[in-house]
Amino acid sequence: MSTTARHDGALETRGIEPVPHHERTARTRGLLPTWIAANISVLLLTMGASLAVTYGLNFWQALVVGVAAPVVSYGLVGVVGIAGKRGNAPGMALSRAVLGQRGNLLPGSLIWVARWGWETINAVTGAYALLTVLDIVFGVRSNTFLVVLTLLLFVLTTFAISGLGIGAVRRCSACATWLFGAFSVLVLGYLVVETDWGKVFGQGAGSTAAMIAGVGLVAAGGISWAPASPDFTRYLPRTASAAAIVRNTVGGAGVVVLPMVLMGAVMATSTPDLATASDPVSFLGEILPLWLAVPYLLIALIGMLLINAMSMYSAGFTAQTLGIRVPRHCAVSVNAVISLVLGGTLMLAATSFMGSFIAFLSLLAVAFSAWVGVFGTDLLRRREYDARALLDTTRTSAYWYRGGFCPAAVTAWAVGLGTGLLFTSSDWFTGPLAANNPIGEYGLGWVATIAVSGLLYAALPKPAVAPVLREKPVPTAAEEPAGMAI
Repeated sequence: MSTTARHDGALETRGIEPVPHHERTARTRGLLPTWIAANISVLLLTMGASLAVTYGLNFWQALVVGVAAPVVSYGLVGVVGIAGKRGNAPGMALSRAVLGQRGNLLPGSLIWVARWGWETINAVTGAYALLTVLDIVFGVRSNTFLVVLTLLLFVLTTFAISGLGIGAVRRCSACATWLFGAFSVLVLGYLVVETDWGKVFGQGAGSTAAMIAGVGLVAAGGISWAPASPDFTRYLPRTASAAAIVRNTVGGAGVVVLPMVLMGAVMATSTPDLATASDPVSFLGEILPLWLAVPYLLIALIGMLLINAMSMYSAGFTAQTLGIRVPRHCAVSVNAVISLVLGGTLMLAATSFMGSFIAFLSLLAVAFSAWVGVFGTDLLRRREYDARALLDTTRTSAYWYRGGFCPAAVTAWAVGLGTGLLFTSSDWFTGPLAANNPIGEYGLGWVATIAVSGLLYAALPKPAVAPVLREKPVPTAAEEPAGMAI
C-alpha cells in the first residue's frame, strides 16, 4: 500500500489516533503483498503434514482444506478490515466504539496476551530456521547458547522492523513476496519430479469430521489477524471498495496457504515425522538439496520476521488501547521482551513443538472469534466512527455507555467465548462438550463462538449509534462503493 512520504520515512510516529483525511492515500491492491507476507511461514508445511499424518487426509482432502481455510478465515479478516477505512484507526481502538471504553479492556487484554503466544511461536520457528541453516551449511550443532543467540537476533530484528512502522513493514513485505514466490516455484518443481505420486494418491481418505477439523486448524492462524486487519487498512480513503479489501485479503493469503499446505501434505509421504517434529523446519534439509534448502530457509526466515513484525506492530496499538501511555514504537518493545522469554522457554523446555502449537491454535481461534462475532455484527449497522469519542476515555465520551461498558457487546462477547471453550479440545484444555456432538467432533468450537456472540449481540438491545462530527466533507454511507452490502 502506498502512503505519503511522511509514513515511508524512517519512523512512523502515529499511534491509535485516527489518520487525518489528507494522509489516506493508500490503495487496496497494496493489501495483496501485505497478506502474502503475513503467511510466509514454514508452519504451514507442518500443518499440511499434520493433515496427512495426524488427521489421515488424502491429497484431495488436503486440497479442499487448503482452499476453504483461507477463504473462511481471511474472508473474516477482510470484512473486519472494512472498519479500518471507515474509522481510519487501529482495530482495537475502533473496538472501543462497540464494547465501550472500559468494556474494550476485556477482549483487548485477552487478545494482547494471545499475541504473546503467536509471536513466541513465530520467533521459535524463525530461530529453528536459522539453526537449521547453520547445521546443514557449516555443521554447527544446536546448543543452549546458539538457541538463545538465534532467538535474540530474531526478536531484535523483528522489533526493529515493527518499531519503524507501516512503511518498513510494507517495503519488506513487497520484497519478501517476490523472493518467496520465486523459490516456492522451484520447491514445487523439485517435489513434482522427486515425489512418489503413486504413494501420494494411493493414500486412503480420512473422515469428513477430520477434514472439517483440518479447516479449523489451518484457519485458526488467519482468524487471529482479524482484530489487526484495520491496522493495515486505516490509511485507505473512505471511498475505497469494500469488495476489493476482502478480495485482496483473501487472495494474498490464499496464494500462499494453498500451495504450502499441499506441499506439506506431499512431503509427509516421505517424512511422516514432520507432523510431530520437535524442530519444525529441520526436515527441509533432509528433503531438499542443499542449493535449494538453504535459500528457501533463509527466505522463510525473512517471512517469519515479517509475520512477527506485523503482529508486534498491531500489538503496540493494543497496548496503547489498554492504557499503556507510551509511543507506539516503545509499546512494541513490551511484546518483544515477552516473546524472547517465552520463546526461550519453549525451545529449551518443550518436548513437542507441534503439540504445543496445535493446542495453542485451538484456544487462539476461540479467543479471537468471540471478538470477531461482536465486532463483525456491529459493522452491519455502523458506517462511521467518532474520532474524538475513540480517544476520549472519560465519562464524556460518546462511547462510555453504562459505566464505560456496552452491556450488549460485553455480554455477547463473554457468552460467545464461554460457549466456544465448552466445545474446544486441546492438549492444554478440554471442554465438557468437546465430544459426542458434531460441533466438538468436527472442531467447530470457534464457529460456535462467532455464531453465538454475533447472534446474541444482534438480538440484545444496544445504544443508538451517536451521530459523528465530521472533520471534513466525507462520503456518506450511500456513496460507499458497491460490491459488499455490509
